[in-house]
Amino acid sequence: MITKSKTALIMVDLQNDFCQGGSLAVPNGDDVVFLANQLQPHFHLVIATQDWHPANHTSFASNHPGHTVGEVIAIDGVEQVLWPDHCVEGTPGSAFHPALNTSHVNKIVYKGSDKTIDSYSAFFDNAHLRSTGLCDYLLEHGVHDIYIMGLATDYCVKYSCLDAAKLNLNVHVIVDACRGIDLQEGDIAKALQEMQQVGVKIVNMEEVLANMY
Repeated sequence: MITKSKTALIMVDLQNDFCQGGSLAVPNGDDVVFLANQLQPHFHLVIATQDWHPANHTSFASNHPGHTVGEVIAIDGVEQVLWPDHCVEGTPGSAFHPALNTSHVNKIVYKGSDKTIDSYSAFFDNAHLRSTGLCDYLLEHGVHDIYIMGLATDYCVKYSCLDAAKLNLNVHVIVDACRGIDLQEGDIAKALQEMQQVGVKIVNMEEVLANMY
């Protein structure tokens, strides 16, 4: 059985710009908001992440004249996919989806606020130069078992899971409570395989809720 007092749910980037009508909408991204609401009451800690970019963020294709959305370039030696402008701090696009219940949220982790580097993971920026402090927060609360869901499977969910595994947390990804981009066909399947290779457990909603008490 899952021990409620020692688990945390991490809801990744359930923001307007990643949902229907957003500037970087993940296909069927809205579907997971209802699932997030179902899951939250069953965990001792609930953490929500938000992309929180300045308007001149390096990941935006608009800030690289001559380049287009979807291109991959190197910035200071770090591979960067160029995206449409999205989740600009304080804009409606950066806000949580209006249907998301935030009354259970214990902590919000803002990421990608440094204009010079992207931050897919809930734990570190993409060059692992700076921590968000999330791991320390979890350990301070006696949490080693984490369950990750949200957007997108092949980017922010994947990198959050990989980093959490490196930090020796017991990581589960709730696969049917995630949606992916599949920028290149097969990216979602490859992401799940990468997670499993480092010990991340692939679970589904039914399994998680059946073991709650």
